[in-house]
Amino acid sequence: MSQLHGESLAFRLALLKSERLRIFILFIAVGVGLFLRLIRTLIAWNDENARTFFWLILAATIFAGLELLVLRAIRLAMKARGQMSQPFWMANILVETLLPAVLIAFVSSPIIPPEYRPLISPAFLLYFVLITLSTLRLNPAVSILCGFASTVTYILAAMYHGWSLRLTLARASLFAPEKTVTTYAVFLILSGLAAALVAREIRSQVEAALREAETRREVEHLQHDLDVARSIQQSLLPKSMPQVAGFDIAAWNKPADQTGGDYYDWQALPDGRIVVALADVTGHGIGPALLAAVCRAYSRATFGQHQDFLKSMERINSAIAGDVGAGRFVTFVAAILGSRNAQVELLSAGHAPLFLYWLRQDRFDKMEAHGPPLGICAELLSDPPQILPFESGDLLVLATDGFFEWENVAEEQFGSERLENSVRTNRDQSAAAIISSLYEDVLHFAGGTSQKDDLTAIVIKRL
Repeated sequence: MSQLHGESLAFRLALLKSERLRIFILFIAVGVGLFLRLIRTLIAWNDENARTFFWLILAATIFAGLELLVLRAIRLAMKARGQMSQPFWMANILVETLLPAVLIAFVSSPIIPPEYRPLISPAFLLYFVLITLSTLRLNPAVSILCGFASTVTYILAAMYHGWSLRLTLARASLFAPEKTVTTYAVFLILSGLAAALVAREIRSQVEAALREAETRREVEHLQHDLDVARSIQQSLLPKSMPQVAGFDIAAWNKPADQTGGDYYDWQALPDGRIVVALADVTGHGIGPALLAAVCRAYSRATFGQHQDFLKSMERINSAIAGDVGAGRFVTFVAAILGSRNAQVELLSAGHAPLFLYWLRQDRFDKMEAHGPPLGICAELLSDPPQILPFESGDLLVLATDGFFEWENVAEEQFGSERLENSVRTNRDQSAAAIISSLYEDVLHFAGGTSQKDDLTAIVIKRL
C-alpha cells in the first residue's frame, strides 16, 4: 500500500480500517454465494451437485483461513500503530484472484462443454467483486494490479479448458467462445483501470477529510493554548488599583484577540510613592503578549530597586533592547504620584498623545512623548520627567491608540478630538466611569465594526 498523507498515523489507521472493511464485505459476498449454491444443491440434489458443493466449501474454507490471517495482521498493525508492507498486499491480491480461477477451472459442471465453462461459471462474477472492493484499499496502483491479476488468472483458468490465443485468432465468428473469453479478459483490465480512478478519488477525499480533521485539532489545540495564555495574561493585570490619598485611579484593558500587546500595572516604590504604567507592544496576539509580559517583569524589577525615574526607564529600555529583534518596540508611559503633594511625575517613552485635562481652564493639553519607544536602541535618549501640578478635578488620561484609531463603517477614525469630548462630558464622574463612558462612545461611533487593536486606558483624577 502506498505511503500517503505524509505517513500520518491517522491515514495509516484509515487504510487498515478500510482494508478490514473490504475483507468483511468479501466474506459476506462469498457467504451469500455459498448460501445460494446450498439452496440449489438441496433443491436439485444429486451426486454431482453434492460433490461440487463440497469442493466449493473446501475452497471457501481455505480462502477464509487466509483472509483471517490477513485480518490478524491488520489487527496487530493497528495495535502497533504501524502499516502493512507492500509485498504483503501484492501477495494477498494474487491469492484472492486465484479463488475464482480455481473455481472456474476445477469446480465447473462436467456437462458443460469445456470452451464454455470460463464463460458461464458464476465464479467469474467474483472477479468484479474483488476489483470493486479493491477501491477500499485507497490505492489506484492496487486496483490496477487487481485488474491485471484477475485477467491473468482468468486466462489461465480458460487455458485449462482449452482456450488459446492462436485458436481465438483462427475462429472467424465474433460469437465464438474463445473470442468471448478474450472480451471478458479485456473487461477485467478495464474494470481495474476504472476502479483505480475511483480509488484515486476516494483517496483524495479521505486525505482532504483527514487534513481537515487534523487542522481542526490543531486549531482547537491552538485555541486552548491561547485561552491559557489569555488567562495568564489577564492574571498579570492588577486585581485592584492603588489607593492614593487625594487621587482617584482607574485602569481597564480589552485585547483585540485572545491575547494582546497592551498592559497596565502599578507598584509601590521604595520611598512609598506609587508608579502607574501603561505599555503598548507593536502588534497584537501571542507574540506581543509575551513581550508585554517581559516588559512588565523588567519594569517591576527596575522600579522596585531604583528611585531615579529617568534612570529606571533607561535600564528598562536597555533590557528590552537586548531581547527584541528588529521591528519590535514598546511604547511605555509611567506616572509617579504620592499622597504628600498633588504633583504627578510623568515620563513617556514613545507613547503619545498623552491627554491632560485642566478643570479650571476647561482645557486639554495633548502632550507628546519625552523620548523614543523602548527597544529602538540600547541607549534611551529622553527628556527628563515632566512635573504636573494637579488641582482638584484635573485629569490625566493615558490611552493606547486602539481607542482613537478605531474606524467606523465610513473608515473614519474615532480620533483624539472625540476622545477629549468624551472625557470632558464625563469629567465629573469617577475615573472608572470615565473609562467606561469612553468605551461606550467608541462602540457607538464604530457602528458595529470589529475591534482591530487592543484597548487599554488609565485615568488619574485629582479629587
